[in-house]
Amino acid sequence: MDAYFKTLNKELKNYQRAIPCLLVDLDILDENIAEALSNFRKDASLRIVVKSLPSVQLIEYILQKTNSNKLMVFHQPFLTDLASQLDNKADVLLGKPMPIKTATYFYNNLPQKHNGLNPYTQIQWLVDTTKRIEEYVNLAKKLNQKLRLSIEIDVGLHRGGFSSVETLKKGLSIIENNQDFVKFSGFMGYDPHVVKLPKIIRSQKKASHLANQFYEQCKKLIKNDFPELWNNNLTFNGAGSPTLKLHKEQNSPINDIAIGSCFVKPTTFDIPSLKNYKPAAFIATPVLKTFSNTTLPGLEKLKQFFTKKSAFIYGGFWKADYYYPKGIKQNNLFGASTNQTMINIPKSESLQVDDFVFLRPHQSEFVFLQFGEILPIRNGKIQQPWQLLNNL
Repeated sequence: MDAYFKTLNKELKNYQRAIPCLLVDLDILDENIAEALSNFRKDASLRIVVKSLPSVQLIEYILQKTNSNKLMVFHQPFLTDLASQLDNKADVLLGKPMPIKTATYFYNNLPQKHNGLNPYTQIQWLVDTTKRIEEYVNLAKKLNQKLRLSIEIDVGLHRGGFSSVETLKKGLSIIENNQDFVKFSGFMGYDPHVVKLPKIIRSQKKASHLANQFYEQCKKLIKNDFPELWNNNLTFNGAGSPTLKLHKEQNSPINDIAIGSCFVKPTTFDIPSLKNYKPAAFIATPVLKTFSNTTLPGLEKLKQFFTKKSAFIYGGFWKADYYYPKGIKQNNLFGASTNQTMINIPKSESLQVDDFVFLRPHQSEFVFLQFGEILPIRNGKIQQPWQLLNNL
């Protein structure tokens, strides 16, 4: 670890400017991509979760490496940005139901320039209630365009979606009766609870069985009661980074697996099911000031008791954990700051002004957006910066 971060520190100190930055190590990313692909069934498609990797170049890199053309999008500004850049082969699935006002805004403000994406035939809008289905039917009528609808089903997470076959029937009936305006494109059933539930509440095996069982019931409902809506190209989406491995078996009901965070592995994903993945994303920020001890406001007379070395870094207060040099910590008495944060340094570490300290993000989706761009790293060298998706 020492050699790795010392190399990065030297590279960053020689870079054109010294500000907080977000690094993605492409060599580690490649290893994580290979690990993910080793857990895929041949009959399952990989769908990239855009919110976890909010950069067009990063998304394109992973799409190319995984030979995929599928994306899951959770944010209208990202969808609008991507609509100007994706080609006619892309397939976009919304990861959460969008308010009808948001979907309307998207269609009323389509990018003037595009790369071939058809925003009507290549986007699957997620619907979670009969009311939402009716709203999208009405939107399709106003647009005079057929829209694709994917239905969210509740496979045990209880975060919304159709939770019974009876209510699902009502939703499918609305779609069946409005096939001139909407097309059923599949299901989405997210199941992270399967690996996160305490065993004392429910075993992973039991939770997985119940989730898969309900998913199969929903699929059978279409085949048996709504044969007009069935075709062999339907999207049956599920999983997520935590449960990817569980869907490696042929008895999994899904054919479309959405993952994102496992590629860069923020700390929230330090879980047993992802133990073979490595952290690929780091925050790096320069040291502005160093001190041989720690002096706190109002406690100057006690400074002889605060013997730990201290420093102030550029920025701070990110959703992240200090990672390198080993043992550095935020001084909680001084408190966190988005401007300059005081850290304490082990006596064994020699941290100088203009050196960089490294943190691991808790998540990628929001934290990445705070840095303006991504600095890709290849063989310890900074590459051309990658831009983040438009968040407006």
